[in-house]
Amino acid sequence: MDTKLSRREALCCALPAVAGLRMPSPAGRLKQSVCQWCYAAMPLDDLCRNAKAIGLQSVELLGEKDWATVKRHGLLCAMANGPSTIPVGFNRPSEHDRLVAESARLLPKIAEHGFPNMIVFSGNRGGMSDGEGLDNCARGLARVVPHAERSGVAVCMELLNSKVDHKDYQCDRTTWGVELVKRVNSPRFRLLYDIYHMQIMEGDVIRTIRDNAPFIAHYHTGGVPGRHEIDETQELNYPAIMRAIADLGFQGYIGQEFIPVREPMASLRQGVGICTV
Repeated sequence: MDTKLSRREALCCALPAVAGLRMPSPAGRLKQSVCQWCYAAMPLDDLCRNAKAIGLQSVELLGEKDWATVKRHGLLCAMANGPSTIPVGFNRPSEHDRLVAESARLLPKIAEHGFPNMIVFSGNRGGMSDGEGLDNCARGLARVVPHAERSGVAVCMELLNSKVDHKDYQCDRTTWGVELVKRVNSPRFRLLYDIYHMQIMEGDVIRTIRDNAPFIAHYHTGGVPGRHEIDETQELNYPAIMRAIADLGFQGYIGQEFIPVREPMASLRQGVGICTV
Protein backbone atom coordinates (compact mmCIF):
# COMPACT_ATOMS: atom_id res chain seq x y z
CA MET A 1 0.00 0.00 0.00
CA ASP A 2 1.35 3.44 -0.88
CA THR A 3 0.47 4.71 2.60
CA LYS A 4 2.86 2.30 4.26
CA LEU A 5 5.62 3.18 1.84
CA SER A 6 5.31 6.89 2.48
CA ARG A 7 5.37 6.40 6.21
CA ARG A 8 8.42 4.14 5.98
CA GLU A 9 10.47 7.00 4.60
CA ALA A 10 10.73 8.28 8.15
CA LEU A 11 12.54 5.14 9.25
CA CYS A 12 16.22 5.18 8.36
CA CYS A 13 17.82 2.32 10.25
CA ALA A 14 17.32 -1.39 10.77
CA LEU A 15 15.46 -2.40 13.93
CA PRO A 16 16.66 -5.73 15.31
CA ALA A 17 14.32 -8.31 16.78
CA VAL A 18 14.57 -9.00 20.49
CA ALA A 19 14.93 -12.71 21.06
CA GLY A 20 13.43 -14.35 24.07
CA LEU A 21 11.45 -11.34 25.27
CA ARG A 22 8.74 -12.51 27.66
CA MET A 23 6.23 -10.35 29.47
CA PRO A 24 2.71 -10.96 30.71
CA SER A 25 -0.13 -9.20 28.95
CA PRO A 26 -0.46 -5.64 30.23
CA ALA A 27 -3.19 -5.30 32.79
CA GLY A 28 -5.52 -2.43 32.15
CA ARG A 29 -8.72 -1.27 30.53
CA LEU A 30 -7.47 -0.67 26.98
CA LYS A 31 -6.56 -3.06 24.17
CA GLN A 32 -3.31 -2.18 22.45
CA SER A 33 -1.84 -2.67 19.00
CA VAL A 34 1.32 -1.66 17.12
CA CYS A 35 1.69 -0.19 13.62
CA GLN A 36 3.99 -2.31 11.50
CA TRP A 37 5.41 0.55 9.42
CA CYS A 38 7.27 1.91 12.45
CA TYR A 39 9.31 -1.33 12.48
CA ALA A 40 9.42 -1.89 8.72
CA ALA A 41 12.99 -3.21 8.70
CA MET A 42 12.05 -5.98 11.14
CA PRO A 43 10.57 -9.15 9.60
CA LEU A 44 6.86 -9.30 10.35
CA ASP A 45 7.21 -12.71 12.02
CA ASP A 46 9.75 -11.24 14.44
CA LEU A 47 7.59 -8.22 15.16
CA CYS A 48 4.60 -10.48 15.83
CA ARG A 49 6.58 -12.65 18.23
CA ASN A 50 7.93 -9.65 20.11
CA ALA A 51 4.59 -7.83 20.17
CA LYS A 52 2.82 -10.88 21.53
CA ALA A 53 5.49 -11.34 24.21
CA ILE A 54 5.01 -7.74 25.30
CA GLY A 55 1.28 -8.38 25.58
CA LEU A 56 -0.05 -6.66 22.48
CA GLN A 57 -3.12 -8.08 20.78
CA SER A 58 -2.60 -6.73 17.29
CA VAL A 59 -0.13 -5.67 14.61
CA GLU A 60 -1.86 -3.23 12.28
CA LEU A 61 -1.77 -1.26 9.03
CA LEU A 62 -1.16 -4.44 7.05
CA GLY A 63 -2.20 -5.38 3.55
CA GLU A 64 -3.92 -8.66 2.78
CA LYS A 65 -0.70 -10.50 1.95
CA ASP A 66 0.29 -10.17 5.64
CA TRP A 67 -3.00 -11.01 7.32
CA ALA A 68 -2.32 -14.73 7.54
CA THR A 69 0.97 -14.03 9.30
CA VAL A 70 -0.58 -12.16 12.22
CA LYS A 71 -3.31 -14.78 12.50
CA ARG A 72 -0.66 -17.51 12.65
CA HIS A 73 0.79 -15.76 15.71
CA GLY A 74 -2.61 -15.53 17.38
CA LEU A 75 -2.88 -11.79 16.77
CA LEU A 76 -5.31 -9.50 15.00
CA CYS A 77 -4.79 -6.69 12.53
CA ALA A 78 -6.90 -4.11 14.35
CA MET A 79 -6.71 -1.68 11.41
CA ALA A 80 -6.38 -3.29 7.99
CA ASN A 81 -5.23 -1.35 4.94
CA GLY A 82 -8.02 -0.17 2.68
CA PRO A 83 -8.26 0.94 -0.95
CA SER A 84 -7.19 4.60 -0.70
CA THR A 85 -3.89 6.37 -0.07
CA ILE A 86 -3.21 9.52 1.90
CA PRO A 87 -2.97 11.81 -1.17
CA VAL A 88 -5.61 10.06 -3.31
CA GLY A 89 -8.83 9.32 -1.50
CA PHE A 90 -12.59 9.70 -1.33
CA ASN A 91 -12.68 13.44 -1.98
CA ARG A 92 -12.13 12.72 -5.70
CA PRO A 93 -15.32 11.54 -7.45
CA SER A 94 -13.18 10.25 -10.30
CA GLU A 95 -11.78 7.68 -7.86
CA HIS A 96 -15.10 6.53 -6.41
CA ASP A 97 -15.80 3.59 -8.70
CA ARG A 98 -12.35 2.14 -8.09
CA LEU A 99 -12.42 2.75 -4.33
CA VAL A 100 -15.91 1.32 -3.92
CA ALA A 101 -15.10 -1.79 -5.95
CA GLU A 102 -11.91 -2.45 -4.00
CA SER A 103 -13.70 -1.84 -0.69
CA ALA A 104 -16.38 -4.33 -1.70
CA ARG A 105 -13.64 -6.87 -2.39
CA LEU A 106 -11.62 -6.22 0.76
CA LEU A 107 -14.32 -5.91 3.42
CA PRO A 108 -15.56 -9.53 3.32
CA LYS A 109 -11.95 -10.74 3.44
CA ILE A 110 -11.22 -8.54 6.44
CA ALA A 111 -14.32 -9.94 8.13
CA GLU A 112 -13.27 -13.53 7.35
CA HIS A 113 -10.02 -12.91 9.21
CA GLY A 114 -11.92 -11.50 12.19
CA PHE A 115 -10.40 -8.03 11.91
CA PRO A 116 -12.54 -5.09 13.12
CA ASN A 117 -11.53 -2.08 11.00
CA MET A 118 -10.40 -0.89 7.56
CA ILE A 119 -8.60 2.43 7.10
CA VAL A 120 -9.49 5.01 4.46
CA PHE A 121 -8.32 8.53 3.66
CA SER A 122 -9.88 11.74 2.40
CA GLY A 123 -7.07 12.54 -0.01
CA ASN A 124 -5.33 15.88 -0.50
CA ARG A 125 -7.26 19.06 -1.27
CA GLY A 126 -5.53 19.93 -4.53
CA GLY A 127 -7.34 23.25 -4.57
CA MET A 128 -10.69 21.74 -3.53
CA SER A 129 -12.70 23.56 -0.88
CA ASP A 130 -13.38 21.76 2.38
CA GLY A 131 -17.11 21.89 1.69
CA GLU A 132 -16.74 20.25 -1.69
CA GLY A 133 -14.39 17.64 -0.25
CA LEU A 134 -16.89 16.87 2.49
CA ASP A 135 -19.69 16.40 -0.03
CA ASN A 136 -17.53 14.20 -2.24
CA CYS A 137 -16.31 12.00 0.61
CA ALA A 138 -19.86 11.57 1.91
CA ARG A 139 -21.12 10.47 -1.52
CA GLY A 140 -18.31 8.00 -2.06
CA LEU A 141 -18.48 6.50 1.41
CA ALA A 142 -22.25 6.17 1.19
CA ARG A 143 -21.57 3.56 -1.50
CA VAL A 144 -19.07 1.73 0.73
CA VAL A 145 -20.95 1.49 4.02
CA PRO A 146 -23.54 -1.08 2.83
CA HIS A 147 -20.63 -3.45 2.22
CA ALA A 148 -19.19 -2.58 5.65
CA GLU A 149 -22.54 -3.14 7.34
CA ARG A 150 -22.95 -6.55 5.71
CA SER A 151 -19.40 -7.50 6.68
CA GLY A 152 -19.54 -6.13 10.22
CA VAL A 153 -16.30 -4.19 9.67
CA ALA A 154 -15.91 -0.50 10.54
CA VAL A 155 -14.50 1.80 7.87
CA CYS A 156 -12.35 4.42 9.60
CA MET A 157 -11.06 7.66 8.09
CA GLU A 158 -7.85 8.84 9.68
CA LEU A 159 -7.38 12.39 10.94
CA LEU A 160 -3.89 13.58 9.88
CA ASN A 161 -2.05 16.86 10.26
CA SER A 162 -1.56 19.01 7.18
CA LYS A 163 0.92 21.29 8.94
CA VAL A 164 4.01 19.08 9.24
CA ASP A 165 3.64 15.59 7.78
CA HIS A 166 0.89 15.52 5.17
CA LYS A 167 0.67 18.89 3.48
CA ASP A 168 -2.72 19.57 1.88
CA TYR A 169 -4.48 16.53 3.42
CA GLN A 170 -8.16 17.37 3.79
CA CYS A 171 -9.39 15.41 6.82
CA ASP A 172 -7.12 17.39 9.13
CA ARG A 173 -9.54 18.59 11.81
CA THR A 174 -11.83 16.73 14.15
CA THR A 175 -14.82 18.95 13.35
CA TRP A 176 -14.53 18.14 9.63
CA GLY A 177 -14.24 14.41 10.33
CA VAL A 178 -17.19 14.40 12.73
CA GLU A 179 -19.37 16.20 10.20
CA LEU A 180 -18.45 13.53 7.65
CA VAL A 181 -19.44 10.77 10.06
CA LYS A 182 -22.78 12.49 10.61
CA ARG A 183 -23.42 12.79 6.89
CA VAL A 184 -22.52 9.18 6.10
CA ASN A 185 -24.79 8.17 9.00
CA SER A 186 -23.76 4.54 9.40
CA PRO A 187 -22.65 2.67 12.53
CA ARG A 188 -19.88 1.20 10.37
CA PHE A 189 -18.20 4.51 9.53
CA ARG A 190 -16.11 6.23 12.19
CA LEU A 191 -12.86 8.14 12.69
CA LEU A 192 -9.33 7.07 13.48
CA TYR A 193 -8.22 9.79 15.88
CA ASP A 194 -4.44 10.11 15.70
CA ILE A 195 -3.36 11.83 18.90
CA TYR A 196 0.00 12.90 17.45
CA HIS A 197 -1.56 14.50 14.39
CA MET A 198 -4.38 16.23 16.24
CA GLN A 199 -2.04 17.65 18.88
CA ILE A 200 -0.20 19.36 16.04
CA MET A 201 -3.39 20.65 14.38
CA GLU A 202 -5.65 21.42 17.35
CA GLY A 203 -4.29 20.59 20.78
CA ASP A 204 -6.93 20.30 23.52
CA VAL A 205 -6.78 16.54 23.04
CA ILE A 206 -8.65 15.28 26.10
CA ARG A 207 -11.56 17.70 25.72
CA THR A 208 -11.83 16.88 22.01
CA ILE A 209 -11.86 13.15 22.69
CA ARG A 210 -14.51 13.51 25.39
CA ASP A 211 -16.72 15.70 23.19
CA ASN A 212 -16.46 13.40 20.16
CA ALA A 213 -16.06 9.92 21.62
CA PRO A 214 -19.08 8.39 19.80
CA PHE A 215 -17.48 9.25 16.45
CA ILE A 216 -14.10 7.61 17.17
CA ALA A 217 -13.40 3.89 16.67
CA HIS A 218 -9.60 3.77 16.94
CA TYR A 219 -6.64 5.79 18.26
CA HIS A 220 -2.98 6.17 17.32
CA THR A 221 -0.15 7.42 19.51
CA GLY A 222 3.04 9.33 18.80
CA GLY A 223 5.29 11.75 20.64
CA VAL A 224 5.05 15.46 19.82
CA PRO A 225 7.25 16.85 18.38
CA GLY A 226 8.98 14.31 16.20
CA ARG A 227 6.68 11.27 16.41
CA HIS A 228 9.11 9.40 18.63
CA GLU A 229 8.72 7.77 22.07
CA ILE A 230 5.66 8.82 24.07
CA ASP A 231 7.55 9.29 27.35
CA GLU A 232 8.74 12.41 29.19
CA THR A 233 10.85 13.49 26.20
CA GLN A 234 7.75 14.96 24.50
CA GLU A 235 4.88 17.27 25.39
CA LEU A 236 1.78 15.07 25.65
CA ASN A 237 0.64 13.51 28.93
CA TYR A 238 -0.23 10.07 27.59
CA PRO A 239 -1.25 8.48 30.92
CA ALA A 240 -3.87 11.22 31.37
CA ILE A 241 -5.06 10.85 27.77
CA MET A 242 -5.37 7.08 28.14
CA ARG A 243 -7.28 7.42 31.42
CA ALA A 244 -9.71 9.80 29.71
CA ILE A 245 -10.24 7.31 26.86
CA ALA A 246 -10.68 4.38 29.25
CA ASP A 247 -13.08 6.34 31.45
CA LEU A 248 -15.32 6.76 28.38
CA GLY A 249 -15.67 2.99 28.18
CA PHE A 250 -13.75 2.75 24.89
CA GLN A 251 -13.79 -0.82 23.51
CA GLY A 252 -11.56 -0.39 20.46
CA TYR A 253 -7.78 -0.42 20.10
CA ILE A 254 -4.94 1.98 20.85
CA GLY A 255 -2.38 1.65 18.07
CA GLN A 256 1.21 2.51 19.04
CA GLU A 257 2.48 4.55 16.08
CA PHE A 258 5.68 6.19 17.24
CA ILE A 259 9.06 5.79 15.53
CA PRO A 260 11.55 4.67 18.19
CA VAL A 261 14.93 6.35 18.42
CA ARG A 262 16.18 4.00 21.12
CA GLU A 263 16.20 0.18 21.20
CA PRO A 264 12.89 -0.47 19.43
CA MET A 265 11.35 -3.24 21.50
CA ALA A 266 12.37 -1.60 24.77
CA SER A 267 10.69 1.60 23.58
CA LEU A 268 7.59 -0.31 22.48
CA ARG A 269 7.41 -2.08 25.83
CA GLN A 270 7.74 1.29 27.56
CA GLY A 271 4.99 2.80 25.40
CA VAL A 272 2.65 -0.07 26.17
CA GLY A 273 3.31 0.44 29.87
CA ILE A 274 2.60 4.17 29.61
CA CYS A 275 -0.76 3.44 27.96
CA THR A 276 -1.74 0.72 30.44
CA VAL A 277 -4.29 2.37 32.72
